[in-house]
Amino acid sequence: MSDRLSIHDNRTGNKHELDLSYGTHVDAGSAISASDLREIKTSDHDFGVLVHDPGFMNTSACKSSITFIDGNTGTLLYRGYPIEALAEKSTYLEVAYLLLHGELPISSELDEWTTDITNHTFLNEKIKKFLDGFRYDAHPMGILVSALAALSTFYPKSRNVHDQDIRDRSIRRLIAKIPTLAAFAYRYSVGLPYAYPDNDLSYSANFLNMMFRATETKYDADPVLERTLDVCLILHADHEQNCSTSAMRAVGSSDADPYVSVSAATAALYGPLHGGANERVLEMLAEIGNVKNIGHYIDKVKQGEFRLMGFGHRVYKNLDPRAKILKELAEKVFEVTGRNRLLDVAMELEKVALNDEYFVKRKLYPNVDFYSGIIYQAMGIPVEMFPVLFAIARTSGWLSHWEEMRKDPELRIARPRQLYTGYAKRDYVQLASR
Repeated sequence: MSDRLSIHDNRTGNKHELDLSYGTHVDAGSAISASDLREIKTSDHDFGVLVHDPGFMNTSACKSSITFIDGNTGTLLYRGYPIEALAEKSTYLEVAYLLLHGELPISSELDEWTTDITNHTFLNEKIKKFLDGFRYDAHPMGILVSALAALSTFYPKSRNVHDQDIRDRSIRRLIAKIPTLAAFAYRYSVGLPYAYPDNDLSYSANFLNMMFRATETKYDADPVLERTLDVCLILHADHEQNCSTSAMRAVGSSDADPYVSVSAATAALYGPLHGGANERVLEMLAEIGNVKNIGHYIDKVKQGEFRLMGFGHRVYKNLDPRAKILKELAEKVFEVTGRNRLLDVAMELEKVALNDEYFVKRKLYPNVDFYSGIIYQAMGIPVEMFPVLFAIARTSGWLSHWEEMRKDPELRIARPRQLYTGYAKRDYVQLASR
């Protein structure tokens, strides 16, 4: 295989040789340096060739060793480990350690890591005064975005992003405090008193405690629901260079501290096209209402009247491996919570779609959002909190990319180019003459 790419410029007749670089995985693809295209020009005054790629559909913005996705085979690897194995055998905090450090921890490392996270779960009491400034019905996600940025003012040393010890401490604080902030945001939005962390509980059980504890002195999480939440966090921990991760890298490239960078990533996740997809799945299933209505609904989808929410993915052209795990998990959850009629609709809809040539031809397979919303709803988590849960899970992934970026010798402040389509230079016209 040649390590160079030849380009013939028909405008000038010149031939250009561009170096190719490769990913380590056989299916990771190859890339040319966009700056090398600048050499392809018609004159010394020509800026050179740019790559025009709205939405970054085929642009590599960085090199990363964290997550690998093969959309054609439905493969998702964290640091080389299949998501199926991690969901079955690991805890979320163990996976967070893996993402950040590159290797699974040994027992002593995991104990130290878990203790460090647990010791940072509490918030400065003045955060409560900050939360009190929000409107009584504020969306929890809006509160979370703002509160994360506000943490930067409580930890001003975090702005020294070149200090490894400070970075490490900030990372531990963020992973520890975001469930507390999230639960506080929820309880504020529904007018409930704040429930403080219980450091005797696991990461996931502690979040359920802060969400749902009422008058009991000790919250006792159902082990099935506790494990289910942990698996959901694992499945959402990272997903390569998506919208929010790209936002984290772009903001962080300016040497912004991790608190405001995570806030920016969370804001990206706030958008319904990114973090709100599972809520749309629930709306669709509720609209269908009954398995007997599926055929009629499918016909309308084929006619272009509706989109089949929770099917298809920008990356996966096969079954999303996370969806398969959640489908099996949903059955266990409903054994505890009682069966939801929407699960029957979802399973039948999946069965019909996977055997319909229209959807198979278009590679519209169930994605992670198809079952996650049903699971969260069964656990008593309101739809407004769905993207908040996503943010809790993704924080470890965002921070892994932020830390990787900080150590990257190729790091430059993000500054995309544009193709200018406006006016050429014009003479200014005085107001009276316009």
